[in-house]
Amino acid sequence: MWAGVFPAVTTKFTTDDRLDHTEMERCYGLQMEAGCDGIIVCGSLGEGPMLSHDEKIEVLKTAQKVAGNKPVLLTVNEPGTREAASIARRAAKEGANGLMVVPSPIYHTDRQETVAALRAVAEAGDLPVMIYSNRLAYRVDVTVDLMEELASDKRFVAIKESSDDIRRSTEIINRLGDRYDLFTGVDNLAFEALSVGAIGWVAGLVTAFPRETVAIYQLMKQGRREEALKIYRWFRPLLDLDVSTYLVQNIKLAEVLAIDTNDRVRMPRQPLSGERRKAVEKIVKDALAMRPQLPADFSRSVESMAAAE
Repeated sequence: MWAGVFPAVTTKFTTDDRLDHTEMERCYGLQMEAGCDGIIVCGSLGEGPMLSHDEKIEVLKTAQKVAGNKPVLLTVNEPGTREAASIARRAAKEGANGLMVVPSPIYHTDRQETVAALRAVAEAGDLPVMIYSNRLAYRVDVTVDLMEELASDKRFVAIKESSDDIRRSTEIINRLGDRYDLFTGVDNLAFEALSVGAIGWVAGLVTAFPRETVAIYQLMKQGRREEALKIYRWFRPLLDLDVSTYLVQNIKLAEVLAIDTNDRVRMPRQPLSGERRKAVEKIVKDALAMRPQLPADFSRSVESMAAAE
């Protein structure tokens, strides 16, 4: 159902902590122009847990305005299942193409609770669901066993695999074949995951470097592994910024330097400062100074696909 590069976009704020829809439209537009295949809003990188339900729906509508006929997914990352079901229903009413669902980030559910909660949200929204499995950030491991148990419900269509264990991708395919659309959700394991069968990439640094991200995916899809690997090796120090407690601040600072936006975040987060800011700035500036030239035929192929859509 889904495949390709789906940016987990950032949420933009004004100086008085309101949603900056104008800037979001500009930034999301850069993703679409680069050939991304969909948008995921209000996730971890989108500071979803810091947004009200009304704000989440507003961000969804802004992304829909930009995405055209490409899918826009709303992330469900509420602490309680009642609240999760509520925003799932609202997302469906507003025309979301699907949901990315996180088990409660506050209460660490056991197996039975995880299955029950995911099913409740899927039933409430009655939309296609991407299960977000991230045992490191959210302390709940949606294992292959759980994926198999949930497979009887056709609303569960995709997995965002973020276990940080590349072996998990092969385990999913070995056990479940193509039952789920398998997306990698760890930026600095993307090449590896695409090599072993992932068909999509929920990407973070794509928000600052959309063309390079799409190039890696498309080159891998075309079997041009060495060309993709060359770009990926250049990209790797940047991709490491996604695997951090400060991923939001890291990536928003990368956006400042790469696409000339701002790095405003919602409290309790604060923009990077001091030595940490200097370190991230150096990584991004060094990468920009050595930015690779992308294959010309890759550029044409993306443009032709966009025209066909």
